[in-house]
Amino acid sequence: MSALQSAAGKGIETYDVVVVGAGFAGMYMLHRLRGQGMTARVYEQGSGVGGTWYWNRYPGARCDVESMQYSYSFSDELQKEWDWSERYAPQPEILKYADHVADRFNLRPDIQFDTRVERAEFDERNSIWSVTTSDGKTVAAKHVVLATGCLSNARKPDIRGLDGFKGKVYHTGRWPHEPVDFTGQRVAVIGTGSSGIQSVPVIAEQASQLTVFQRTANFSIPARNAALMEEERKWFRENYPEVRRFAREEARNGIYSEMPDRGALDDGNNERRSKYEARWAHGGLTFMSVYNNLALDKTANDTAANFVREKIAEIVKDPQTAKLLQPNNHPIGSKRICIDTDYFAAFNRDNVTLVDIKSGPIEEITDNAVRAGGKDYEVDAIVLATGFDAMTGSVAKIDIRGPQRADAQSEMGGRAAHLFGLDERGLSQPLHHHRARQPVGPLEHDRLDRAACRLDRRLPCLSARAWSRHHGGEQGRRRQLGRPCQ
Repeated sequence: MSALQSAAGKGIETYDVVVVGAGFAGMYMLHRLRGQGMTARVYEQGSGVGGTWYWNRYPGARCDVESMQYSYSFSDELQKEWDWSERYAPQPEILKYADHVADRFNLRPDIQFDTRVERAEFDERNSIWSVTTSDGKTVAAKHVVLATGCLSNARKPDIRGLDGFKGKVYHTGRWPHEPVDFTGQRVAVIGTGSSGIQSVPVIAEQASQLTVFQRTANFSIPARNAALMEEERKWFRENYPEVRRFAREEARNGIYSEMPDRGALDDGNNERRSKYEARWAHGGLTFMSVYNNLALDKTANDTAANFVREKIAEIVKDPQTAKLLQPNNHPIGSKRICIDTDYFAAFNRDNVTLVDIKSGPIEEITDNAVRAGGKDYEVDAIVLATGFDAMTGSVAKIDIRGPQRADAQSEMGGRAAHLFGLDERGLSQPLHHHRARQPVGPLEHDRLDRAACRLDRRLPCLSARAWSRHHGGEQGRRRQLGRPCQ
């Protein structure tokens, strides 16, 4: 009698695999495991599927990968039947897509919502996991897959007085599900990463006064978002096999785009400027694909970075504000590039003020103001666009115990260093998939292996490893997958 059968005989629910998280990775993992004849249970702390798109509902939230590529590729029928409405899908549409996938493939019966996994302990003698959830139940599983997301654990900054603020405090990563109206309010936005850059122009249209607190300026490229035409959808559907192959096998960031055949210094100033202008006009993350050495050669990188800085100076009318918005402490592309809709132009509005908290840090938050650099900025509401406890944050919230009761947080040492997140050293059999945007090393957090278009490469590796462990080794894995994990 197997350990799982023994547990089942004691009235304990048993599964081949427990999956933590019902975002894009978790849903596909469930679909894949079912196809391999394995029993699985997904636990999701939210009330619905979608992962990051369930929680991130802040004003202006949308994907920074073009919609026709930000989608699953495992089902040709799914690719053909779903019509994206815009070049860059907004959050509600992406969540609608996730719901459609869950319903189309009948995933919900195997997903338990409003439930957190609190603890997972490995029984080394019997080679099974004991998984305890927030509803007080304990189940047994042969394998545990963490599809918890690398950018899913919202980070609340440790600012003195924040809890005593009398107005409303919002975090972009945990936005209310009901609409938030800032009309007539004085609003502070703290943080100018992706969520801050997306939300600032929208909030500025509502608020009577918007004060943006910036520590680090970021490079941002215009999105040039627009409605998708039917001919664009048709082109992608006809060319999906090549688009997906290229994204998986050749693209450095998982995005289909033309591959440059020359470096930035191979062109003269006028030709190089013309190419940057054309890509700026096109918009989007492919700006870094103008030349093939922008991420390799600092001098080449400077030509792109200086071009973007010049564009910021052209857009922002006040020279001092423009200078603060120009990134000068890192090469373009070495941190996550953002894409925006009228972000820099928002600082030309009379009701928008930029505060540099690098030179004058936030000291505290009083009951009605943000105090920075010795000055009080009175506000009615605060928006924390302060990002996430990235990579290991969601894992660290689970008490994971492996052989000899080794715990995950100690073994990870506060960082992730595994390609695709496969296995944790010293923790035996948990398989970890951070998310579609899984970084692959401490310096690659912002190269962004992009989204759902990467899942078909990663999750088959994870599910195949679980299958092989379940059915007996390497030969089983090869028969099931037909190729090695890469």
